[in-house]
Amino acid sequence: MKISALDLKKQIEPIRQEIDAAIKEVIDNTAFILGNKVAEFEQHVVEYSGAKYAIGVSNGTDAISLALLALGIKAGDGVICPAFTYYATAGAVAAIGARPVFADIDYDTYNISLKSVEKILSRKNKVKAIIPVHLYGQCADMNGVLKLARKHKIKVVEDAAQSLGAEYRGRKAGTLGGCGTVSFYPGKNIGAFGDAGLILTNNKGLAEKLKILRNQGNKDKYYHLVLGRNNRLDTIQAVVLDVKLKYLDEWNKKRREVAQYYNRSLAGLPIKTPFVPDYTTHIYHQYVLRTTGTNKKFMDYLQAKGIDSRVFYPVPLHLQKCFKYLEYKVGDFPEAEKAAKQTFTLPIYPELTQEEKDYIIQSLKEFING
Repeated sequence: MKISALDLKKQIEPIRQEIDAAIKEVIDNTAFILGNKVAEFEQHVVEYSGAKYAIGVSNGTDAISLALLALGIKAGDGVICPAFTYYATAGAVAAIGARPVFADIDYDTYNISLKSVEKILSRKNKVKAIIPVHLYGQCADMNGVLKLARKHKIKVVEDAAQSLGAEYRGRKAGTLGGCGTVSFYPGKNIGAFGDAGLILTNNKGLAEKLKILRNQGNKDKYYHLVLGRNNRLDTIQAVVLDVKLKYLDEWNKKRREVAQYYNRSLAGLPIKTPFVPDYTTHIYHQYVLRTTGTNKKFMDYLQAKGIDSRVFYPVPLHLQKCFKYLEYKVGDFPEAEKAAKQTFTLPIYPELTQEEKDYIIQSLKEFING
């Protein structure tokens, strides 16, 4: 049996007619950049998320860069982000000339460690902002993050690339900080047919600034108020996402059901299943297991059985070659380094059949039990 990490064909098939009709309308109207359909999608995200404003942009990486710029982060400013996440979080910081300042992660949640953040903020290091990443689909401890941010007078940008629809104490991910950023990369729980992103905020002034920044620095064509960027959301992506948004909660619910099945089936085995704190819900963008040994043996076995098991992420950011100039070294963030060696995923998406789920669990049990 071959089981992929994600099967977008199965996701798209039931809603293909809706998507085709939406794309046809864009083509018929030849309105391909921004416009009414993008504004409609933004409004629907506002209604869904509870944020006051939503600004569609080119991708999730640019969303972070734009949010930082709108919040006044400048070249040379330090921005705290976890050492264990996808490159884009720190890459977006470096892209505007700011300096990624890495923090370690919590052993149980894989999200940013408040203890590590406190240690960083106790030093004089020109930190101006923090980016808590809601990794794998559950929220970081935002009350703790916001408390530290207020104390040290730094800005907060939530990286909700993997967590649109998750909730922190009843509020949607991405709506608690100064800005929240979303990625609609095709593999996300709600994905575009290419690159796309979004920024959430509750601040009217920030929203206006972001709309200008994403659109070449102009509010009215040919009148450029600031040095802006070309980070607009194209209309075809907006209408595809608008169709998919109606199904997001249902898809996330089915992901939770798959995760609960996995949890029950693996109970009592010498392997760590996902830990979900009581302050957050989990939408399981990834279902991540942890071994006390190395993840490679598990992944090799599962892949040999046709199961697409992966590690997110095999090299922590502080050890990536591109960030060598920051002068971090092995041992600086031990939890991030251990997670890179010990964690691996099982396929998780709404369309997995019972037969496929059973096969995945049976294969994993075979390996664990020898």
